[in-house]
Amino acid sequence: MDWQIIIDSLPELMDGMWLTIQITALSVIIGLAIAVPLSILRLHPNPAIWTPVYAFIFFFRGTPLLVQLFLIYYGSGQFSGELRSVGLWTFFREAYFCGVLTLTLNTAAYTAEILRGAIQGVPKGEVEAARACGMSGPLLYRRIIMPKAFRLAWPAYTNEVIFLLQATSLVSVITLMDITGVASKIAASSFAFYELYLTAAALYLALVYGLLAVFKRIEYRLSGHLRAARDSQGPALR
Repeated sequence: MDWQIIIDSLPELMDGMWLTIQITALSVIIGLAIAVPLSILRLHPNPAIWTPVYAFIFFFRGTPLLVQLFLIYYGSGQFSGELRSVGLWTFFREAYFCGVLTLTLNTAAYTAEILRGAIQGVPKGEVEAARACGMSGPLLYRRIIMPKAFRLAWPAYTNEVIFLLQATSLVSVITLMDITGVASKIAASSFAFYELYLTAAALYLALVYGLLAVFKRIEYRLSGHLRAARDSQGPALR
C-alpha cells in the first residue's frame, strides 16, 4: 500500500467530493420539487392527466441511468441547432448541467412513485375526517395527506437519496471530476488503482453514513407524535 500517493491525492479527491455533494444536493432538491406534483397528478382519475406522468415514470425507471446520461449529454449534440435557436445550447453543452438534469429527472421519477404509494397508504378515515371538517382540494393535501404521506415514505425516500448519491459516480463518464472521476484520472497516471479506488470508496462511505445520520434524525423528529402516544400509554404489561 502506497500511503504517500493517497496523502498527495487527498486535496484533489476533496474537490471531487465537494462536486459529488453539489450534484447530489441539487438533484435531490429539484427532483423532490418535481416529484410532489407528479405523484398527485399520477393519481388523478382523468387518463389525459395521469398518462403522460406514467410515461415519464415508466421511461426513467425502466432504462439504465447511464443510458439516460448519454442520451441527454451526447444526444443533445445532434440537436444543437434547434437548442441554439431557443437559447438552451449553453445549458446542454455543459457536462455539469447535463449530469444534474439527468439525475434530477431520474430521482423525480422514483420519488414520484414512492410518494404515490405513500399517498394511497394514508388512512381513509383521516381523509374523511378532514373532509367532514370542511377541508378539500389543496388544503386537504397540504394539511393532511402530504404530511402523512411524507412520514410514510421517509424510509423508502432515504434509500432513494442514498442510491442517488452512489449513482453520481456515473457522471465521471461525461468528464465531470467527482470522486470517481478524480480517482480514475490519478490512477490512470500512477497505476495505483488499489490505493485510489479504496480511498474513493472510503469517501463514499463517509458521505453515505453522514447522510444516513441526517435522515435518521429527521425521521426521529417526524415520528415524535408516535413516541408521545406510546409514552402516554405507560410501560407495557408483562
